[in-house]
Amino acid sequence: MSESGTSSDSNRSEGHRRRRRLLLGVAGGAVLLTAAAVLASTGIKSPAQAAADAGPPPADVLTAPVERRVLTDSLVVRGTVVAGQTLTVAPVVAGGGEGGAVKPVVTKLPLKAGKTFKGGQLLVEISGRPVFALKGRIPAYRDLKPGAEGDDVAQLQRALSALGHGTGTDAPGRYGTGTKAALNALYRALGYEPQPAQPDAEESTKAAQATVTAARRAWQDTEPGVARTRASEDYAAARAELAAIEARSGPMLPVGEVVYLESFPARVDSLGVRLGGEAGTEVMTVSAGRLVVEGNLAPHEKGLVRAGLKVLIHSELTGTEAVGRVGPVTEGIAAPAAPGASGAEQEGQTQPENGGLPGFTMHVTPDEPLPPELAGQDVRLTVQAASSDGKVLVVPVSAVFAGADSRTTVMVAGPGKTGDTRRRVEVRVGISGDGFVEVQPVRGGRLSEGDRVVVGETKAGAP
Repeated sequence: MSESGTSSDSNRSEGHRRRRRLLLGVAGGAVLLTAAAVLASTGIKSPAQAAADAGPPPADVLTAPVERRVLTDSLVVRGTVVAGQTLTVAPVVAGGGEGGAVKPVVTKLPLKAGKTFKGGQLLVEISGRPVFALKGRIPAYRDLKPGAEGDDVAQLQRALSALGHGTGTDAPGRYGTGTKAALNALYRALGYEPQPAQPDAEESTKAAQATVTAARRAWQDTEPGVARTRASEDYAAARAELAAIEARSGPMLPVGEVVYLESFPARVDSLGVRLGGEAGTEVMTVSAGRLVVEGNLAPHEKGLVRAGLKVLIHSELTGTEAVGRVGPVTEGIAAPAAPGASGAEQEGQTQPENGGLPGFTMHVTPDEPLPPELAGQDVRLTVQAASSDGKVLVVPVSAVFAGADSRTTVMVAGPGKTGDTRRRVEVRVGISGDGFVEVQPVRGGRLSEGDRVVVGETKAGAP
């Protein structure tokens, strides 16, 4: 074979190999494209198919732990700090003069609102006359003059003696010479002269003394016999008249110059006058005795409180906090609604003529004396209306469900975000407070501190 023939055969073989490789490459590419198309078709869905395949996301279970704690139920009401005794000073000033009654004018005002004072101290001077305070329970209702008798006289005697002005040998309850001397001493200590019980006592006494002198001389100058006997009788009558005038004479205690309070120190709660101004019907309000608090209860709240319950007293004005105890709860008209109360708060309430709200008054006695500046203030009262006996199992109120079978239950959630495993536990509920309720498992139910109970559900991804 020639060299040219061999070269031709070699060229044909190389051409066949190139065509085979090209065909194999084309076929492989087609296979790859087909596979890619198949894969792409599985990931592409029509809008209808996408909507059909879409479903709600799994729900998240909201749970809360079962706790063991002391549970209290609180009742919050409004109250007012008041004293055991409160009264208004409205002095009575005697009238006179050609122009008729004298207008009462404040001529001295030694005390300011909020100040304390003691027995025998001057409260105010009206038209030059004093008004002072003495210890006693019986209010002044009459002028006390020499010769008077009664419990109010005995009260005056005790008050004078307590201030160091003894009433001598006077019988308790009888205004005699010892009481005169003691009352004179009190007025001198205050810097005033007492008003006389008998305006013309001095002239009457002098006239009676002159009569006694003349009768004595007539008796002495008369010879024994009928005439002397008559002279002796005239002399005795003159002496008796002089004794009667002297008994009726002396200092008096006008009803408008004294205020009786049960205890001291007492307080000036408010002033209704100014120095130099006319004294109206209310000169000042004073109070005595321990400060207490009177709270207002609506009819549906009365059953939540009982005597002895703990009360937290809070003054928003001063920030003062104190602890007290519930005392008696009395029926009656509560204090008028606080200014600014909304119409919704008063809607449906029957307004009595005095503007108050029907209800009950809860009397609260503080454990420790309240500061005097709280007198008359509006305060917040938080009554611990119920308390568990030690620590108890509690759950949020939202975890308790009442079924159609009237059984009260909680749902204990198992592990996992969706709480797939749950068990229902029947419980008996106790007191509630601050959003929690006491629970006790019944019928063999198992519930322990640290268990998580279902309080609600929310969709995943929800805001």
